[in-house]
Amino acid sequence: MTPDPSAHAVTLPDAAALAALRSLAERAALAAADLVRTTRPDQVTVAATKSSPVDVVTAMDAASEVLLRKLILAERPDDAILGEEDGHVAGTSGLTWVIDPVDGTVNYLYGVPAYAISVAVVAGAADPREWTALAGCVVHVSGGTSWTASRGGGATRDGQPISVNAAKDLSQSLVGTGFGYASERRAAQAQVLTHVLPRVRDIRRIGSAALDLCMVAQGTLDLVYERGLNPWDMAAGALIVEEAGGVVTGLRGIPASPDMTVAGPGGSVAELVALLEEHGADQGA
Repeated sequence: MTPDPSAHAVTLPDAAALAALRSLAERAALAAADLVRTTRPDQVTVAATKSSPVDVVTAMDAASEVLLRKLILAERPDDAILGEEDGHVAGTSGLTWVIDPVDGTVNYLYGVPAYAISVAVVAGAADPREWTALAGCVVHVSGGTSWTASRGGGATRDGQPISVNAAKDLSQSLVGTGFGYASERRAAQAQVLTHVLPRVRDIRRIGSAALDLCMVAQGTLDLVYERGLNPWDMAAGALIVEEAGGVVTGLRGIPASPDMTVAGPGGSVAELVALLEEHGADQGA
């Protein structure tokens, strides 16, 4: 069943308020990126695991989230926060900050320089199928690049406007994707990949959903799809894609969610969505 958008209608802040939210998202993300960049030890160790032994948490994930919460609440004490490590803390303003303190933790653990900070603020329920994203920022920690967007305010990379590529046939599209942590989910995703790979230019698996989405927004990737993204994985990046002229959706008329997220130029997204639906990419384990 397709959700009724009118059921989740919200009153959006005015342009000045959106600009202020965008500024805070960027300042907080840049500060957390600086913390992660300047205090990374030579040898990173696993502090804990979550959904499986390969779903890791480092001490830096926790430290970065503490900093993000402190910076946001210092300016917006009535807002709620949903973070990857410390969960949801309720607020009274109707706005929720959705934060990923290190997106691409396994890359961070191994020293692969594809990890990011993601900070977004949304109105409505803390669920990507129901919220209205207002502003967000993603910062590539090792490179220092920042992508920002606000609803109706466009998307930028280091302050310069960006846009998704023009729609093209799947056979000419470079497509990003990612895989879950559970072995059963990975096996199912690998099976879907056998149907996608022959139909596209090539596949890239970078290891950070936030960076994948930003690369679609700036045209470095044509499309990205992934099953299993959490709200904090997609909140900022999805808005950046939309404000760069792209489309972000799920399958079978459902908005982007943990079931599936597909992003890119509208015509190309439609073709990829049809292929993923045909092969049950949102079904099974």
